[in-house]
Amino acid sequence: MTEKSQEKQRQRAPSKRSLATRERIFDAAEQLFAERGFEGASIRDIAKAADVQGALVNHHGGSKEVLFATVVARRADELARIRQEALAQAKAAGPLTLRQILSCFIAPFVDRTLNGGATWSAYGRLIAHVSSDIRWQPIAQRCFDPTARVFLTEISAVLPEVSQHKISTHFVFMVSAMLALCTSRWRIAGLAEAETAEDLTEELLAFCEAGFKS
Repeated sequence: MTEKSQEKQRQRAPSKRSLATRERIFDAAEQLFAERGFEGASIRDIAKAADVQGALVNHHGGSKEVLFATVVARRADELARIRQEALAQAKAAGPLTLRQILSCFIAPFVDRTLNGGATWSAYGRLIAHVSSDIRWQPIAQRCFDPTARVFLTEISAVLPEVSQHKISTHFVFMVSAMLALCTSRWRIAGLAEAETAEDLTEELLAFCEAGFKS
């Protein structure tokens, strides 16, 4: 590689400062989109929260719609990975049960959103926004449906007598219950003593398992 080519490569590679600025912008956008929804979080608000100029938000994130999609996708790969790793470990240990399959899907999300700090807590609320608004269907299909299909296939294998339509319907109910539980924990705490992520996971699993078998 010539000296001129090396110089061009250095110019193209983002600096550590640039990468840190981008992450700060994405973190701020994640928090504000989670708190206020898409309409309620302006580029100006995101820039202020990230302590940068508005032009930098556009530079690193693109339009508001693109920034929203990027922020949703940012943690989706990690969530998919830990879910599928849990499923692979369960399969390696022997024949799967319905409860094991559901646990491999639910437990990673509950653990991250309740124990993963402010960023994952915000991400849980953000996914709830995405799941409740049909305009974000393309984002959901791209970020979450591939993993959902893996789990639907495994559920179908252990419930061969149940129609695919019923399984898919109960899967959507399960996701809705999971999101509601994780984003409304403050409401539960107001009505009863606080519970751990493990407790909430077990209660949600029992509820969802009964639904699939009904």
